[in-house]
Amino acid sequence: MTSSDRLACEGGSPLRTHPFPTWPVWDVRDENALLSVLRSGHWGEIESDVVGQFEERFAAFQQARHCVAVVNGTAALRIAYRALGVGYGDEVIVPPYTFIATASAVLEVGAVPVFADIDPNTYLLDPVAVAEAITPRTRAIVPVHVAGCPADMDAFRALAGRHGLRLVEDAAQAPGASWNGQGVGSLGDIGTFSFQASKNLNAGEGGAVVTNDPALAERIWSLHNVGRTRTGAWYHHELLGGNDRLTAFQAALLITQLDQLPQQMARREAGARYLDAALSSIEGIKPMVRQPQVTGHAHHLYMFAYDSGAFGGLSRDGFVRALLAEGIPCSAGYSMISDELAIQTESARLCAALGREQPAARAPLPVARRACAQGVWLPQRLLLAEEHELHDVVEAVRKIQRLSMTLAHA
Repeated sequence: MTSSDRLACEGGSPLRTHPFPTWPVWDVRDENALLSVLRSGHWGEIESDVVGQFEERFAAFQQARHCVAVVNGTAALRIAYRALGVGYGDEVIVPPYTFIATASAVLEVGAVPVFADIDPNTYLLDPVAVAEAITPRTRAIVPVHVAGCPADMDAFRALAGRHGLRLVEDAAQAPGASWNGQGVGSLGDIGTFSFQASKNLNAGEGGAVVTNDPALAERIWSLHNVGRTRTGAWYHHELLGGNDRLTAFQAALLITQLDQLPQQMARREAGARYLDAALSSIEGIKPMVRQPQVTGHAHHLYMFAYDSGAFGGLSRDGFVRALLAEGIPCSAGYSMISDELAIQTESARLCAALGREQPAARAPLPVARRACAQGVWLPQRLLLAEEHELHDVVEAVRKIQRLSMTLAHA
């Protein structure tokens, strides 16, 4: 048996040795923007107008009327919940298949995260499951645009309207995404974004809160700026807020990165379309479905479901290890955040103080559990590659399937 007849993880030759595009992508425009802030001597939001320039640009990009830039996406969520009056004892419905901050920020404001299941074809929050999770204590629904794909905002807006609930879009992974031609974040009461290092719009760290409501915008601004008001004295504080301001360095970098984002989105879209067609032809690989109303997909991740039965019983984690060894960047993705010790411990403490059952026990969440066991992620930087390079992804999957099936039947 030659090295090409074995998986790379078992001593064979990897299918690909040339690296895929790296992240972040930057050039002299980013360098000059940072140097401009450095030389100005005005590095903070208070002293500089650069943060305001970014806020104006990003609001327009997402088709929102107002934007407040903040230190990170977790702070954006916490500020959003507080701005909407979510507080002690309230319930907020969130998906279990998301980054922990979606739920941990709920607990930080004294509210209880209630987990509703996801759709098996999209891995996004399921409106039917959300409807079943609503109680008289429910205050808000948080659809998460996982991987940069918009959740079913028509269904969630209708559901929130019927029940008088607030709608917070967790769009941390979805700058540039749109639903029926409308930018995500501007479809609910508030939208939140992250500009952490892995994100498609990246300043190392950072975040934003957007809204179309001017009163909410003022409250968000106050909460991110130690409870100050725009017209009040420096040491006048009307709300209990934090210092969650963005620096001028980050804002300058975000402006130049935003200039490049539309072109990068087009590259990622082309790459995702190619993988959709090619991987769909492989038994046991099921790319995520996008609804017709998704007019813009940010493609922060490329996700597919993996069926071990079509790969000779090779486990999902074994498949991920094999794919990595073949030179294809990938990961297994999220685990259930409802199972995280931090969430369970704090939820139990809060519910005990409230004298009620912990809501994590209300639903078994079978679809999310399958997603955590079967999901495979490819990073957004991979989608910036040329089509012939993405062909290596497909061939690596075929190689793993062929050799795994051969081994299983040996």
